[in-house]
Amino acid sequence: MAQITAAMVKELRETTGAGMMDCKKALSATDGDKAKAIDWLREKGISKAEKKAGRIAAEGAVAAYVSADAKVGVLVEVNCETDFAAGNEQFRTLEKKIAEHIAKAAPADLDALNASEIDGKTVATLVTEATATIGEKISLRRFVRYESAGHIASYTHMGGKIGVLLDLTGGDEALGKDVAMQIAAANPLAIDRSGVDASALEHEKEVLRKQALEEGKPEKIVDKMVEGRIKKYYKEVCLMEQAFIKDSDKTVADVLGDVKVTAFTRYQLGEGIEKKQENFAAEVAAQIK
Repeated sequence: MAQITAAMVKELRETTGAGMMDCKKALSATDGDKAKAIDWLREKGISKAEKKAGRIAAEGAVAAYVSADAKVGVLVEVNCETDFAAGNEQFRTLEKKIAEHIAKAAPADLDALNASEIDGKTVATLVTEATATIGEKISLRRFVRYESAGHIASYTHMGGKIGVLLDLTGGDEALGKDVAMQIAAANPLAIDRSGVDASALEHEKEVLRKQALEEGKPEKIVDKMVEGRIKKYYKEVCLMEQAFIKDSDKTVADVLGDVKVTAFTRYQLGEGIEKKQENFAAEVAAQIK
């Protein structure tokens, strides 16, 4: 039986990120063989990670990556269970590595992304290992990748609570950031009127018509009122018609000039995920019984 030294434990811990006692157990179980100990930890880590698979992961961060020439950009949402874990250096390194990998590998979808490899390991394996070492369920939720002949810009807000990726026909970094910040703050639904969902528009018209009738407006002027209110609706949901956040006397179209927005994506962390409501008092009481 090989003697397990503190140096061996330290080296394994630095390599795997696993806890000190887990590293000592792994080395003891594998007679001090580091390679076998790494496998042992991975096996145990996978086992631990699988137990966390049912947990709700609605925290985390939206990460953005734009290539040096601003021709390729990525927005990706990586989830975990708590804000605390989202600030973990390993979590931040993982999401950055995945964003850069998406830019280079151009996976077609999440399945292809999970099956693709970074430094000889699949992305799915890296996520599982992170789940084991961080101690929370980590999951890849969604991503988008742009490739442009123009200029790609990005913006993340509040440490990744909101992320925006934007494709412009031209402009510079400053203009791109300003428009991306606009999208983060004002949450437009479309670039211009042609992009507004037809069913959403009809629904809005119906709501506005009923509002006008409830206000006691004569039937003959209701349609004109609805038309006027729909113009206001367009100013709220169409990026080009929104008042610019840095100068409300200008629209975004005014700020852009000859530059066009060809696409944008806005992710808000955890949107659409039903968060588990924790009863912390009950949880603590259960743990001390």
